[in-house]
Amino acid sequence: MKIPNKMRAAVLYGPGNLRLVENYPVPKPGPDEVLIRVEACAICGTDPKILAHGWPNQPPYGQFIFGHEYAGEIVAVGEHVDEFVIGDRVVVEPHKGCGVCANCRDGYYTTCLNYGNIQKGHRHYGFTVNGGYAEYACNHINSVYRIPERLDYEEATLLTTAATALYGIRRAGGVKAGETWVVFGPGPIGLTAVALLKRLGAGKVILTGTRKERLRIGEKLGADVTLNVREENVIENILEITDGVGADAVLECSGSTKAVEDAVECCKKNGRIGLVGMYEQSSQVNVNKIVQWNISMCGSKAEGERSIAQVIDLVDMHPIDFSLLITHTFPLRDIHRAFEVATTRAEGAIKVVIQCQL
Repeated sequence: MKIPNKMRAAVLYGPGNLRLVENYPVPKPGPDEVLIRVEACAICGTDPKILAHGWPNQPPYGQFIFGHEYAGEIVAVGEHVDEFVIGDRVVVEPHKGCGVCANCRDGYYTTCLNYGNIQKGHRHYGFTVNGGYAEYACNHINSVYRIPERLDYEEATLLTTAATALYGIRRAGGVKAGETWVVFGPGPIGLTAVALLKRLGAGKVILTGTRKERLRIGEKLGADVTLNVREENVIENILEITDGVGADAVLECSGSTKAVEDAVECCKKNGRIGLVGMYEQSSQVNVNKIVQWNISMCGSKAEGERSIAQVIDLVDMHPIDFSLLITHTFPLRDIHRAFEVATTRAEGAIKVVIQCQL
């Protein structure tokens, strides 16, 4: 395949100022990088915030291409690369740690102590370096994974979402066979978490949320019970379902601090809570109950500890119907409309995917 010198890219020129550029330079892979012909890039809940306000340590406005949930085909490799070959179908992981700080050496590269320091080797694709809302993107080989043949590129963009859910589950202690789990929030992460929990051996999965259509999708993905927080007393229902004991574990994916408070109230003694959401308000968590009930509560940053590799293996053996979550696709030329739909959740939008070659 002949690689052009110029490409189309959605470039951020300032807060709220996203422009489709026709002649942006195609990046060239470094010694340990690959060049990816980006086929699809999904809009993450963080992307509208980047569009509106930018991101710390981002590339300069006028040069910044964001988007971090992308998949495509490798069309060139750096001189030191023998782990991948031209033609490999891949998905990317947004985080590439510096590799030398204490956190990275312990495997916690999503919380790299050199975050944003390009000279030290840190990369956060679509945040501190350019990402995937373009026809081509360069990635370090540490952030690239082959995808199963059964997945098309649009579905493959959901692997990053699924890996974030899986990491939250792992941080909350993993799944013990037959356990009862509660998932707060039927967004893309919460819905994929439901599917993963059933595949990992959870006995009963309870999904809570406010949107009836999303709760119905949760049922299709394996939720045993769905609770509408606007119509039901979630805590009372969960306690009734668990014979007054509470859930073995809770995964909070909604970003609501009220849900964090409710997670503590519906968790059993010696239970576990994983926090995956992004929180903009302070919380009134019953800390004394956490102490007295010996509850473990843990944060979860993105798709850490190579969870994307594990989720790829898991969905290859036990497929998840990601098409249930992809409600809209748009060509790159219509990226403004795509963001409008994703931000307003128009027409029941859950996951909106950009087709970067169209």
